[in-house]
Amino acid sequence: MNQKAISIRAFIGAKDFAVSRSFYRAFGFTETVLSPAMSYFALQGVGFYLQNAYVPDWVDNTMLFLEVEDVEKYWAELEALDLPGQFKGVKVSAIRYEPWGKEGFLHDPSGVLWHIGEFKK
Repeated sequence: MNQKAISIRAFIGAKDFAVSRSFYRAFGFTETVLSPAMSYFALQGVGFYLQNAYVPDWVDNTMLFLEVEDVEKYWAELEALDLPGQFKGVKVSAIRYEPWGKEGFLHDPSGVLWHIGEFKK
């Protein structure tokens, strides 16, 4: 391909669209409503589409990796948001150290699993 790629954007589902929209705004994403059933959520130049669609096998197996510059600093900010205290079903796991780098995990209200990590430099 000779054309420059600009972005790649996943489509994820939501068990309760209104709750998921609120969750992602609280997480720090900016929402752009595209239709009554779809929004685009952006954070510092990256983003994804959230759909008002729920297929348990699909949503339960959805994983996204958010690469950050400093996962420990990011994690401190994430934990300060107290997302599990605000949204039922949200889980935040401790950072794990792997040979390739480090990552922590966040489950959204629908069960979508976020890997938030930093690769070794």
